[in-house]
Amino acid sequence: MKNNSYVIVSPCRNEAEFMRHTLDSVIAQSVRPTLWVIVDDGSTDDTPRILSEYANRHSFIKIVRRDDRGHRSVGPGVIEAFYEGYRAINADKFDFICKLDLDLELPPNYFKTLIQRMAENPRLGTCSGKPYYVDSGSGKLVSEKCGDENAIGASKFYRVECFKQIGGFVREVMWDGIDGHRCRILGWIACSWDEPELRFIHLRPMGSSQKNIVSGRMRHGYGQYYMGTDFVYMTASALYRMTRPPLIIGGLAMWLGYIQSYLCRKERMKDKEFRIFLRKYQWSCLLNGKKRATVTLNQDGAARWDPSAPPKFSEI
Repeated sequence: MKNNSYVIVSPCRNEAEFMRHTLDSVIAQSVRPTLWVIVDDGSTDDTPRILSEYANRHSFIKIVRRDDRGHRSVGPGVIEAFYEGYRAINADKFDFICKLDLDLELPPNYFKTLIQRMAENPRLGTCSGKPYYVDSGSGKLVSEKCGDENAIGASKFYRVECFKQIGGFVREVMWDGIDGHRCRILGWIACSWDEPELRFIHLRPMGSSQKNIVSGRMRHGYGQYYMGTDFVYMTASALYRMTRPPLIIGGLAMWLGYIQSYLCRKERMKDKEFRIFLRKYQWSCLLNGKKRATVTLNQDGAARWDPSAPPKFSEI
């Protein structure tokens, strides 16, 4: 180990409204990052000035600037910006790497707790806490109800060996789901915990950063289609999401995004082994429940796990 050092890479674009919350909550961490690379993806608001202000005050913050492409691009655009920051570091100098959004508010022991969990389980490849948002009517915190079988896309905390072995993130919409399945293919464990010290506030509703939340949910439906999700599983997932805000319309938009992609014969992942693995897991989730299916798969994965093996995938 390298003294439990970690580096954060944060792609951002026009985050002036939220970013001070994230910047201040990372600075206030009980275990700070060794390095924090923030990639300004062509911001046109006050983001560059705020970043300069914080970088001038804190030496562990490094800013990488990209040209303005003229619009926000989630999925491929976010990952391209992430890799701009990744190329500015030597990942081998760190134990952990985190892809972190700049619209979050983290509890003070967030990273300390994640590092402790990693130390307790060497097969744990990626993990995170759970996102909550503030209800505009009641002012109460509401869970975004993300599954336990993966780290949350807004906060992807990775063991560097695992991140390199799975090939990093694909440059597609479903990058934050594909990575967790690739972990399981190789015997690594991906998970998230809904515990007080790991609950973070998502200052912007999930899936609403480009256009609106309905467009975001339709984009999610395309992402599920792209990675090879089975129609029956997609329907069950959409029905569940209909019970979460925005009621009915959110889950319906996901399902329509999937169906539209199918009818238009859009491109799907070419990795046949991945699609077979994914659908087998999804059917196990439908028949046995996701928690039991994931536990069984993680138990079986112990025989496949080899942290010293060369990368199986090649996205990086």
